Amino acid sequence: MLDEALARVGFKRKGDRYVHPLSRFFVEFPRGPISVGRDVRIVPVPLRVGGLRLLALSATDSCRDRLAAFYHWNDRQSLETAVSIALNRKVDLAKIRSWSAAEGSARKFEDFARELKARKRSPFLKKRTK
Repeated sequence: MLDEALARVGFKRKGDRYVHPLSRFFVEFPRGPISVGRDVRIVPVPLRVGGLRLLALSATDSCRDRLAAFYHWNDRQSLETAVSIALNRKVDLAKIRSWSAAEGSARKFEDFARELKARKRSPFLKKRTK
């Protein structure tokens, strides 16, 4: 049923995701419960896109999700994305710090915090404007 609905708008299944020839992004529907690292207490937040109301990860959970990739796979691009989220959206740094410690990644959180601080100070690396 999902394959058929997405095929009607041009998506094709490739393994666990759906790809569209006109988009560099893919769509996936992970099995629940949604988690960030070991935290399964994720509460989606409403988001308006045009006339649509969607449920999405909060900015804090999105930041933690990217940090999880950095913590577990040393993915530097995910670190950069987490920093960008924290620069451009309101995130709960105390929650991110305590979650990082629970994930066994307190040291890598400090890498994130240093990068965030450097980006906030640097006139060349400031957050992007809309």
